[in-house]
Amino acid sequence: MHDAAQAGPGAGPAFPEIREEVAKLCARYPSAYWQKLDREGRYPSEFVDELTQAGYLAALIPEEYGGAGLPLSGAAAILEEIQRAGCNGAACHAQMYVMGTILRHGSEAQKRQYLPRIASGELRLQAFGVTEPGSGTDTTSLRTEARRSGDRYIVNGQKIWTSRAEHSDLMILLARTTPRAEVKKRTDGLSLFIVDMQAAKNRGLTIRPIRTMMNHSTTEIFFEDMEVPAGNLIGEEGKGFRYVLSGMNAERILIAAECVGDAKWFTERSASYAGEREVFGRPIGQNQGIQFPVARAYADMRAAELMVREAAALYETGADCGAEANMAKLLAADASWAAAEACVQTHGGFAFAEEYDIERKFRETRLYQVAPISTNLILSYIAEHVLGMPRSY
Repeated sequence: MHDAAQAGPGAGPAFPEIREEVAKLCARYPSAYWQKLDREGRYPSEFVDELTQAGYLAALIPEEYGGAGLPLSGAAAILEEIQRAGCNGAACHAQMYVMGTILRHGSEAQKRQYLPRIASGELRLQAFGVTEPGSGTDTTSLRTEARRSGDRYIVNGQKIWTSRAEHSDLMILLARTTPRAEVKKRTDGLSLFIVDMQAAKNRGLTIRPIRTMMNHSTTEIFFEDMEVPAGNLIGEEGKGFRYVLSGMNAERILIAAECVGDAKWFTERSASYAGEREVFGRPIGQNQGIQFPVARAYADMRAAELMVREAAALYETGADCGAEANMAKLLAADASWAAAEACVQTHGGFAFAEEYDIERKFRETRLYQVAPISTNLILSYIAEHVLGMPRSY
């Protein structure tokens, strides 16, 4: 899959051959496939399996562990094309970046045990247990507890919005190993674990699906004296929070690439329909009231696309890209939402008809104003860490 380098400013899209092959794969999963899944609330197992077998979900796993060894910009190109084709990468995108926790902070034994099997598709690692009902994005206030007992940890607590838990073999779990009252810094005392979900089901692990406005396969999870072998601790005990932070930039850049793909899908639909639809004896695309929102959304998408490119390039050099990753996610989510709004207005009443598929994508892309981090929290980050303004929370 090493077929192209990152494109420079003004160049065409990076990884053109990979994009072409992803588009061919996605063409086998047209709108009707996603609409049927949406009605039934089903997981796109066939689509995910084919992506896995093609090696796309192992894009970021190094070749020595059976992956493709692509840079982050390669993974971003894959996810962008999936969204541009009208498919839903959210069903499996975590398989790309959650494994990064093991890759960056796991022991060599853990890497050898899990990464080749994740790369081959033998194991799915798509669940990340962090958020809790009482803490939300205030991660340091989480209450799920992992208490050491001999050669294992005993876990009690609850997680929410743990997407794809029903379709994952493994979960990365963040839990408190030292009570908050006993730590000097609020970010201390949290640890990360690899949870074998198949072994833990009905043995202290309970998964309950949550119905949402989009088919996102999200759940709430309950832990009641669930046992995790001590060998499944990732890195050092008490340093889990900083391990989580180290993976957030990659996640945000990849989600931003998906939003760029969504924006392209909406804008292409808008422009095509506006040129064909005639009202009062003329194409509606002649009207500036139709043209301007679509053109503005396109310009916003291109700006976001450049920020995604810059953030990925910085990430690949090992530079600090926190600001760029956050801005890429903010700008791309805003661009996809603006493109979605313009697409609905362009199509009028037909936008609400299932057969046009716009209402499904409209619901799906709305998520990214909220997750994996809300736009308001990104603005707070920029204000504090880029502009030097007082911390707001």
